[in-house]
Amino acid sequence: MMEVIKVAAYNELSKEELLELKEQLEAQFAEAKAKNLKLDMSRGKPSAEQLNLSMEMMDVLTSSSKLTCEEGVDCRNYGVLDGIREAKQLLADMMEVPKDNIVIFGNSSLNVMFDTISRCMTHGVLGSTPWCRLDKVKFLCPVPGYDRHFAITEYFGIEMVNVPMTPTGPDMDIVEKLVSEDPAIKGIWCVPKYSNPQGITYSDETVHRFAALKPAAEDFRIFWDNAYGIHHLYDDKQDYLIEILMECKKEGNPNMVYKFSSTSKISFPGSGIAAIAASDENLKEIRRQMQIQTIGHDKVNQLRHARFFGDISGMVNHMKRHAAIMRPKFDAILSSLEEELGGLGIGSWIAPRGGYFISFDSMDGCAKKIVAKAKEAGLVMTDAGATFPYGKDPKDSNIRIAPSYPTLEELTLAGEIFILCVKLVSIDKILENK
Repeated sequence: MMEVIKVAAYNELSKEELLELKEQLEAQFAEAKAKNLKLDMSRGKPSAEQLNLSMEMMDVLTSSSKLTCEEGVDCRNYGVLDGIREAKQLLADMMEVPKDNIVIFGNSSLNVMFDTISRCMTHGVLGSTPWCRLDKVKFLCPVPGYDRHFAITEYFGIEMVNVPMTPTGPDMDIVEKLVSEDPAIKGIWCVPKYSNPQGITYSDETVHRFAALKPAAEDFRIFWDNAYGIHHLYDDKQDYLIEILMECKKEGNPNMVYKFSSTSKISFPGSGIAAIAASDENLKEIRRQMQIQTIGHDKVNQLRHARFFGDISGMVNHMKRHAAIMRPKFDAILSSLEEELGGLGIGSWIAPRGGYFISFDSMDGCAKKIVAKAKEAGLVMTDAGATFPYGKDPKDSNIRIAPSYPTLEELTLAGEIFILCVKLVSIDKILENK
């Protein structure tokens, strides 16, 4: 599914050779620092060039446009709690689920996930005890993973349990054991396709094992955040993911999964549309609670998206234009890592086929120092440890690289600074042990 690049060699150098190399690298670092650069690789934000791809969406609706949706409802007014028909069809096709198994929300899938956890806390799941009344609530967290997922569960005081990622997804032996034995475990966070930050796509076996879980808790839910379902980087190398909702239904566990997605990195991150897909029974409960929360989300924006993309093929073609912008950036970083660090034994990384990140693993105990040193030279990166619950990476080794936002020219400079920092911090680490 992805190429894992391992390296090996600085350890073979003598102390004198390392000190000489360090002197040369320090001189290069001083030059970079003197440029007073301001580079940002801290988050997976689309670049302005990517945002420009959707600008024609602003012209789809005008003051003279007919703003009636397929149901015959005036989108300017109240009504249609769970999303207009054409928007539901568009996102259902994107999420590979039936239109009747989807509810459209506002602009953010993160918001939907927060609300979902909040509902579980205050009102429980399908009649079960509200989580806030329980002595202990736990969540499984595949690591490295998405920091904003972990922030939600931490906010609600839910205990997070690390589950290591493998090249095929979370370690399912651990997941199955923990879920089946501990009724306090109420859920698991998943980014199943082009995962954040590693770019891993769950294998067929992993998805089958998820669908066949036998949880001790009747209210256990898989929080399946398919944020990068159509975010491929290449036309000829694309990962495939089995659809989880149908698999759960086949296994007799139709209610076990909540599936989330949005157009945040497809149209406008601040003004997209988000959705949840789930079983009929789950959605009935969600709609009932939504009736208290809202009269309906922004139907004008839903209509704008539906008319701009037309259908799923329009959305897929749009994402090819995104890929044409993203691909050179990923290739530039990956080429630099291979050319500069390949064979040195001071790091490993994954070459993803899609998504928004490159996951880099330094020598143990080096990640925080690498990120801090990069900041000295004007390069801001995601905090080391952010890809683990509570910001605590046990090995202090994982660093998330986000190539999307800088220009290609800025990215080249950022890559040079990052690699310099990896080399310098690694040399210090090796010298400590010599």
